[in-house]
Amino acid sequence: MASLNVGNLGEYLREQRRNAQLSLRQLADAAGVSNPYLSQIERGLRKPSAEILQQLAKALRISAETLYVQAGILDEREREELETRAVILADRSINERQKQVLLQIYESFRKENVTDAETDVTTDASADGPRTADGSDAGTSPSQ
Repeated sequence: MASLNVGNLGEYLREQRRNAQLSLRQLADAAGVSNPYLSQIERGLRKPSAEILQQLAKALRISAETLYVQAGILDEREREELETRAVILADRSINERQKQVLLQIYESFRKENVTDAETDVTTDASADGPRTADGSDAGTSPSQ
């Protein structure tokens, strides 16, 4: 988990607030935090909890995961995974069993790709000679 990056978080929050055309006071009221506290967050002086970030995200109508990434609480890849899962679970055109099967397939692909990436790094590091695009040794035929 990354350390909290409150400076960038504050700048990002200010930008989102302005895009939503909300004053500092309006956002503070909508999120249930004090005006001075929100001001300190925006200036990078305070580290908000995940709960406060969730309240701010709700008031700004953005995903809480986006704020978690900005704050360094959540990795970008973790956010993408959470969003993918949320989209699958929110799809009303498929039933619960189908959703669970999709999530299992999704997870198996993710694990397979991590394993493949680790294998590629190990294989590349131990290779004695050049490799072809399919991963076989250059200059040898597949039947050898």
